[in-house]
Amino acid sequence: MKKIIFILIVVLSSNAYAQNVEFLKENFASNKDGFRDAKGRLDTGDKLYEQGPMFYKLALYHYFAANQFNPNNALLNYKIGKCYLYSSNKLRSIPFLEKVLKLNPEFDPQIHYMLGKAYHLDMQWNKSITEFEIFQRSLTLATDEGKAFAADVNKHIAECNTGKELVKNPVRVFIDNAGSEVNSPSPDYGTVISADESVMLFTSRRANTTGGKIDPGINEYFEDIYISTKNDGKWTPALNMGAPINTDDHDANSGLSADGQKFLIYIGKNNGDLYESELKGAVWSKPERMNKNINTEFHESSACYSPDGKSVYFVSDKPEGGLGERDIYISTKDEKGKWGKAVNLGPTINTKYNEEGVFIHPNGKTLYFSSQGHKTMGGYDIFKTVFENGVWSAPENLGYPVNTTDDDVFFVISASGKHGYYSSFNEKGLGEKDIYIITFLGPEKPMILNNEDNLLASLAAPVKETVIAPTIVIKEAQLTILKGVVTDALTQKPLEATIEIIDNQKNEVIASFTSNSASGNYLVSLPAGKNYGIAVKKENYLFHSENFDIPMTAAFQEVVKDVALENVAVGSKIILKNIFFDYGKSTIRPESTNELERLTKLLNDVPSLKIEISGYTDSKGSAEFNQKLSESRAKAILDYLVKVSIAADRLTSIGYGKEQPIASNDTDEGRQMNRRTEFKVLSK
Repeated sequence: MKKIIFILIVVLSSNAYAQNVEFLKENFASNKDGFRDAKGRLDTGDKLYEQGPMFYKLALYHYFAANQFNPNNALLNYKIGKCYLYSSNKLRSIPFLEKVLKLNPEFDPQIHYMLGKAYHLDMQWNKSITEFEIFQRSLTLATDEGKAFAADVNKHIAECNTGKELVKNPVRVFIDNAGSEVNSPSPDYGTVISADESVMLFTSRRANTTGGKIDPGINEYFEDIYISTKNDGKWTPALNMGAPINTDDHDANSGLSADGQKFLIYIGKNNGDLYESELKGAVWSKPERMNKNINTEFHESSACYSPDGKSVYFVSDKPEGGLGERDIYISTKDEKGKWGKAVNLGPTINTKYNEEGVFIHPNGKTLYFSSQGHKTMGGYDIFKTVFENGVWSAPENLGYPVNTTDDDVFFVISASGKHGYYSSFNEKGLGEKDIYIITFLGPEKPMILNNEDNLLASLAAPVKETVIAPTIVIKEAQLTILKGVVTDALTQKPLEATIEIIDNQKNEVIASFTSNSASGNYLVSLPAGKNYGIAVKKENYLFHSENFDIPMTAAFQEVVKDVALENVAVGSKIILKNIFFDYGKSTIRPESTNELERLTKLLNDVPSLKIEISGYTDSKGSAEFNQKLSESRAKAILDYLVKVSIAADRLTSIGYGKEQPIASNDTDEGRQMNRRTEFKVLSK
């Protein structure tokens, strides 16, 4: 009998614990003061809660006090769970939402939708699907609201199924916090980097924001842009970029040029517009609003430059020309250097949902972007597509753990393809959102065994189902980063010089830019599969040329080439590295046109200049043959210049044969350097 009574007491106690307790004073008659304080905190929390998600964080502070007094109120637990679900600490919502159903199984069906989202975020796939299906059965599909909810639930269920697939085959990566030099206790996000990972810009909502104000609409500090540079492999402490980049409004970085000399900025004016700024020496210029082909009365949120700077990809929610809520567009500069009419990238990339955070790799053909459409595992996922034969390939999900069940946006990747950067929330992080660095490891290398080991392994190995590895592999990009410093050869001071990149096969200048006037720095990315001419020019200096042949099979490489420009002075010499001859002949090849035109321009710009054109060979072959070949090649250049109206009395040609080598003739590389043509200033 005593045993039965004890069991009844336990059951009754358990039921009492699970019973919903309303916030009514009669339920707390023995603690009126405690009830009055708790009810006051509850009412204050409700006022904040009713102002929307931006105030949920403040509401939680008051709700916790009320919940400590009465932890068994279903509605309060629901509100706490919802506040967490729509904040940065989303997974903390689960125990509160679960408790709602324990306290009141007949609570509003909306609780199942909330729990479905929470379980989804926690990768509890089956629990999530179950909760979504329960909620779905409560919907009235005859109404527009019911139809909209049904479509949303179906999408969440599809995302759960995608998540199951992706988690089974994770991508081999390391994901590391960028560290306290970059991240802060405040939200840090929207990272962009230069192609060589030497400069990082990002957006943050810190207390030292320009103007020091809080946006009343979102109850957060206004956004500002911060900069960090890499020194000896480590990121330096991030600094607020200050005026004129940062204003009293929202200022968010968007896209950085490959050389780190220009960047795109989002400023919260006119419903959100895109601006450009350029590094003039050591100072960033005042941002200038981009033209009406890009900015509209609608929201233009993010953008990036193409590697050559001639096009810009951007995101807008403008209805005209759009396929969904937010779409990705491209605009290309016209002949006058103005941004042309925007073109939608089309249905292969844009969906009926939102696209965001567009980034084009320095190879010029691989596009990364975030999307709520396509095949996501939750929220925004990061996708990649490649432009080949005039079309974009079907976007591919970058996979887990790069993508998560929450929003993964504003992903950028280094030119090498080895490192990606993005922002994410992690409870172990330094702040509300932190910047993380992804190191892509590539596919796992198979174990190499000897023949005996192979036989033993095959006999011992059980028969098992074939597992298909993830299709996404971030390979090293087929391009070369060429960078360096342009200086005066005599004073060694940095120079602002014009740098032209020429496609030698097409005789076409494909890019033109300047080195930085304060540092002399320049950087350019050169996709594989072409022969390039590079010309560095400045008034009153002799031009400098380089030649690079990058085969399509070339892996990523970073080449440092410092250029010391010679002043136009008597005795100065320049090697003409982009003049080419047929093998063993003095016939000038068509690829030499741009180099010859530069030499012609120099002679026209300095009409008193007299030069000697000299030819050289390697040591192979007879001395007589080499002498004649060097003379005839120098004479061929002289004849070209005379043909384009340069006075013959300003020109002298001479051949030195195999004499005066500048490198060893014992290697192919050395012999190639010795086979050259030069010009020397005789008088000016």
